[in-house]
Amino acid sequence: MNAVLDNIRTRRSIKKYKPEQIKKDDLDAILEAGTYAPTGRNLQSPIIVAVQDKETIKKLSKMNAKILENEKIDPFYGAPTVLVVLADKNINTYIEDGSLVMENLMLAAHSLGLGSCWIHRAREEFESEEGKALLKKWGVSGNYAGIGHCVLGYADMEPIEKPRKDGYIIIV
Repeated sequence: MNAVLDNIRTRRSIKKYKPEQIKKDDLDAILEAGTYAPTGRNLQSPIIVAVQDKETIKKLSKMNAKILENEKIDPFYGAPTVLVVLADKNINTYIEDGSLVMENLMLAAHSLGLGSCWIHRAREEFESEEGKALLKKWGVSGNYAGIGHCVLGYADMEPIEKPRKDGYIIIV
């Protein structure tokens, strides 16, 4: 089977990670793949903030868990790297643009033998005062919305392939 199609078919969300950090070369390759995601009119509305600092990840995790109203969990599943995807709300395709970046990041990670998972609630996080303060600290200015968190690391679980639903495709 074609390697790209196989990569798409076999990627799964990973919800348990080993504590060791991913390699810099792998991170760089994944980030570059994110920058090649298609965007509406090639306006490139998204940006990616790569977070590997344990304290910042812990803070983001707590903010995310608070939105879930369950501060006892780690919504990032112990992943040592969190890629925050944001997109410029002034561009009308910002949600779609950021979503395509997220997919490229996850497929690139899988192709390198790394696990990934899309963690939601970035929009709520970065609409909060605490989130806005983080953006300012990171040097992000402008009208950015949180699209998602792509958590990355070495899988500490074996994902289970689930069958595709009936009626997924309709050909007219």
